[in-house]
Amino acid sequence: MTDYPELHLLIDGEPVSGGGRDTEEVIDPATEEVLGTLPHATSDDLDRALEAADRGFRKWRGMSADQRSSILVKAANLLRERAETIGANLSREQGKPLTEGRGEANYSASLLEFYAGECKRLYGRTLVRPEGSRVEVQYHPVGPVAGFAPWNFPAINVMRKIGGPLAAGCSVIVKPSEETPASGIAVVQALLDAGVPGGAVQCVFGVPSTVSEHLLGSPIIRKLTFTGSTPVGKHLAKLAAEDLKIATMELGGHGPVLVFDDTDIDKAIDTMAGNKFRNAGQVCVSPTRFLVQENVFERFRDGFVERAKKLTVGNGLDKGVDIGPMANARGRDNIGRLIADATEHGANLLTGGERIGNRGFFHQPTVLSEVPTDAEIMNEEPFGPVALINPMPGEEAMIEEANRLPYGLAAYAWTDSPARRRRLAAQVEAGMLAINTGGVSAVDAPFGGVKWSGYGSEDGREGVMACMVPKTVHEG
Repeated sequence: MTDYPELHLLIDGEPVSGGGRDTEEVIDPATEEVLGTLPHATSDDLDRALEAADRGFRKWRGMSADQRSSILVKAANLLRERAETIGANLSREQGKPLTEGRGEANYSASLLEFYAGECKRLYGRTLVRPEGSRVEVQYHPVGPVAGFAPWNFPAINVMRKIGGPLAAGCSVIVKPSEETPASGIAVVQALLDAGVPGGAVQCVFGVPSTVSEHLLGSPIIRKLTFTGSTPVGKHLAKLAAEDLKIATMELGGHGPVLVFDDTDIDKAIDTMAGNKFRNAGQVCVSPTRFLVQENVFERFRDGFVERAKKLTVGNGLDKGVDIGPMANARGRDNIGRLIADATEHGANLLTGGERIGNRGFFHQPTVLSEVPTDAEIMNEEPFGPVALINPMPGEEAMIEEANRLPYGLAAYAWTDSPARRRRLAAQVEAGMLAINTGGVSAVDAPFGGVKWSGYGSEDGREGVMACMVPKTVHEG
């Protein structure tokens, strides 16, 4: 296994570090040891990146669709070739098991391959008019994009910020999380190595508020794309609105799971337990509130607890580990606070509930049941390895509870009734709904939420069109 890499910015195709720049340490969440030192971009660095993005946009959009597509395919191949190294570094800095880190690198490659094909599928349309006149609808890249990605999926989230804009013909300045920088640098480097112009894809780091205000304050940037918490998303949306920049916002969630008595309960438990504790629950689309029909509640609850108890927690680089550490101390501490509040409100703690050891950010897989709706954890996204399982009288009450919160990212349901599936699809307020499956993400399908979970989409054709603007051309 290779050593953790040297860290740097990538501006106009060049690695940038040193020079007396401010720095911060990157911490291994399993050991709390320092992995590396990350430089912060200066104000001059950000100005240089903005100027390069302006030039890079003109150069990249001027290439043919075939040229851009070929380069993106080459970059996807490079990501696959480097998946082992990217996955190991991702696991070191984020904590998830190595298999998940490797899988993330490969999924990023698949997403980029899809976007490479979309370069050739950017269609306009011609409207029917009397002979001698013509109306044509064209789509053009919006311009340079500023992307801000979080730490929980440090390769995929960076690719989501980059792939759609590049396919549309835009340039991108991406700021990955300072807690997981090596993954984002590796994604950007693969694109540069494949032939994307240096100004068309760049990577910067720094104090998040300073970087975002600097980039979004520039007229060069024409679009914001952000994944993260709802409060931060609201703040960035206000900054973007000052210059009427368009935005794609993928924000927090609190995923409801509606389990009905006409489904395969064992399959539902097996699927959703794996989904719940994946990445230590640090997933924006994580299933969290399990709303179970009363007559199968005890069976589902007991089976879920049994599976949670069998999970192995440890260093993500070790074999046989199901769950790595949480990515940082603040997340682990917040989970402890929310669990304590829930039990004080009368929730039943069925398993877990405690941190593990005194070194690393490990936390036990936790299951709470009969959790009152006034407990914080029923209203605030826990973003950790805790499942909430409550009995419900029937469909109407389950849908009402699913829609109670202002969030609407992902939702899940388990039922064998075709009629109920149609009702759920119509009535559950979410950007993505998974029925009898745990999957809500696919490279060719839009990924995004409603209400406080954001607006706009990444992935799929929609992820490209979100980076384009229409122009109507009338000819007489």
